[in-house]
Amino acid sequence: MRIITGSAKGLKLKTPAGFSTRPTSDRVKESVFNVLNGMINFYETESVLDVFAGTGALGLESLSRGAASAVFIDFATADIIAENVRRAKFENVTEILRGDFAKCLSKLSQRELQFDLIFLDPPYKKNLVNAALELIAELKLLKDDGLIVAEYGVDEILDAKDFESVRKINYGHTTAIDFLRNCID
Repeated sequence: MRIITGSAKGLKLKTPAGFSTRPTSDRVKESVFNVLNGMINFYETESVLDVFAGTGALGLESLSRGAASAVFIDFATADIIAENVRRAKFENVTEILRGDFAKCLSKLSQRELQFDLIFLDPPYKKNLVNAALELIAELKLLKDDGLIVAEYGVDEILDAKDFESVRKINYGHTTAIDFLRNCID
């Protein structure tokens, strides 16, 4: 696993041992960012939120491409994210929160933070993607013109009633990715 392009291009990311995480493959990550390049300008992206961050690969890739700042949330891998942030030299533009995603999202809301780009890549088959989407909507964490990239299992049903899907891609027999925007009233 590596950073594909930008200021930290080629940096190999530290990954957790074992199978407790399921890092997004370089192939899928490259496809996601190819789609994103047609939707957003990373140099105009002020804030990225990477929930269920794992290695931090998605947020770090965004920073490498020009995003101004990123917040990472993960219960188990905060130390690995911190190491990857340090190796990519993004310490001054990142924040890492260790803990339950719902509590961390609530803390961000209390600080009245909103994000241009939010990545959700939770463990599959636990309905966490829907729980996170519901909380993001309730706490108004996505800027009006922001974008969510939600990765989940193809056999899961995405319930994104507060968001509009602008693109969906299936990768193989396991992974679905939805690109979501706020619903326009």
